[in-house]
Amino acid sequence: MSVPTNAPIDHAAVRALAERPVDWTAKGIPPQWWGHTQAQIVAEAPDLFAAGPTGPVCVLRADAVAHNLETMAAWCRAHGVELAPHGKTHMSPQLAARQLDAGACAITVATVSQAAVYRAFGVRRLILANELVDAPGLRWLAGELDRDPGLGFVCWVDSVAGVELMTSALPAGARPVDVCVELGQPGGRTGCRTAPEADAVARAAAASPRLRLVGVAGYEAALGHELTADGLAVVVTHLRELRATVTRLAALFETDTVLLSAGGSTYFDTVADELTGWPGGLAVRTILRSGCYLTHDHGLYARTSPLTRDGRAGLRPALQVHARVVSRPEPDLAVLAMGRRDVAFDQGLPVPLSLAASTVTRLNDQHAYLRLAPGEHVGVGAWLGFGISHPCTVFDKWRLIPELDPDDRVVDLIRTFF
Repeated sequence: MSVPTNAPIDHAAVRALAERPVDWTAKGIPPQWWGHTQAQIVAEAPDLFAAGPTGPVCVLRADAVAHNLETMAAWCRAHGVELAPHGKTHMSPQLAARQLDAGACAITVATVSQAAVYRAFGVRRLILANELVDAPGLRWLAGELDRDPGLGFVCWVDSVAGVELMTSALPAGARPVDVCVELGQPGGRTGCRTAPEADAVARAAAASPRLRLVGVAGYEAALGHELTADGLAVVVTHLRELRATVTRLAALFETDTVLLSAGGSTYFDTVADELTGWPGGLAVRTILRSGCYLTHDHGLYARTSPLTRDGRAGLRPALQVHARVVSRPEPDLAVLAMGRRDVAFDQGLPVPLSLAASTVTRLNDQHAYLRLAPGEHVGVGAWLGFGISHPCTVFDKWRLIPELDPDDRVVDLIRTFF
């Protein structure tokens, strides 16, 4: 891998994906594309649906992706925060390159396997928003840090035992691994539950010869995405605990600028409100980890994103799944060749885009049940497009996703690496 020292990603490696041939492993893709490279297909700008996809097929809308990139970057600049979008959402080096080019300071991952994907494409700044305590993963990380002196990497710690495991697994003489003390919430996920616990972990990390204490981290949506007064109060309490921890541990941090990270895709406005505006003498980088803004959706984040809740239109849904009607077994029922293997269902069912009142009521592995409203009709063989809720659990079902212009012509083919 050859990457200029100032490049956030190896653009040549990303561009090389265009020379890979498309084949039968990419579901839904027109069979006539098999054997052709991505570059050859994109150069012809075919109409996807005229080309004969076998269906179902997942697509991205290019204009919405571009809009969301620009909108989120501008929002972060205006609010004095940085963005390290969560790469687990799409696991696509092509999309990560666009995010980095738009100003993202890093790519966030959750596992060593995810980190390895982005390192294969030369990503130079990674946040692993998790605890890393397994020896094989730590040895891999030490090798990457040794091989690339310009690699910036940080992960979380939330226990003295974790600090001890990391210290024992990392080789002597290796570059220290940057860590943030993670705060959690009662009933939530990982993270220290009390201030004394956090302080003890911070002292242990600062004392470790294999680690470097650089900041504090949390995840304010660990208990859900509710926008009720009670839900927001829990979020604010957590964020204020993060702020208090940074202030309390200021003397222990081993870097001139403290890294403070929070912010998923629901409460990033509250994060900006609560975790900026630091007193003089304390330099803090507030880094959001929002990932779903890139494609947005028609469900969970349409309701909860700060840029679209209450009817605002700051982000546009970019991710769709299209499927054919295969059966009309009852007067008000259409069954489509799209199921749990193709579309998200963990945070809401797909939303038909061309039918105002009809709804998907349930999914099987390969079928969707569309209950037709009075006056709405579809025939066997018809293509229908669906919006989704929660992009993370759509992307992981597709290895190659056509990106389309408003006329349904292919402008790119996006590969994922799950």
